[in-house]
Amino acid sequence: MAPAVPYGASGEHAAFPGTLLVNHAVLADLLLELVRSARDAFAGVVLISAHGGNHAGLELLRERCRADGEPVVVWAAGVRGGDAHAGRTETSLMLAIDPGVVRVELSAAGCTEPLEVILPRLRAEGVRPVSSNGVLGDPRGASAAEGEALLTTMTAELADALDARWPRPEERV
Repeated sequence: MAPAVPYGASGEHAAFPGTLLVNHAVLADLLLELVRSARDAFAGVVLISAHGGNHAGLELLRERCRADGEPVVVWAAGVRGGDAHAGRTETSLMLAIDPGVVRVELSAAGCTEPLEVILPRLRAEGVRPVSSNGVLGDPRGASAAEGEALLTTMTAELADALDARWPRPEERV
């Protein structure tokens, strides 16, 4: 397992001080170079993204890997029907992963409209005009138990994606 790439294509968060980001083409270039450098040592590469804003860069990467014949799985972590940013979904996940970093007493709801409704505006204007505090959802009711259940589901989905790409020997025909 390689270290996490600490930067992503987070232009929608640029209005919040301290946001450091790269554009989608740079993200795709960086990840493609890492995939290429792994080609002689590994049978394939799995890239996991936990940020929806990386989508366009990851699609560009996927196209370039396909054209190069690079064996890669690009998997985006997500919860169908979950909120988008710092709401109940992400707060529950963090309470399950590392509760010490969650400051529940500071949590506050932001824009609670469904992502599919606000996505065009997020892409056009960024997060701040949609939610002044940056929260896309409502963290109330978040729990470590819910986070554990979400992690279990996400882990199974990732395993299915890997099995589809590289079937286990006992599953090969």
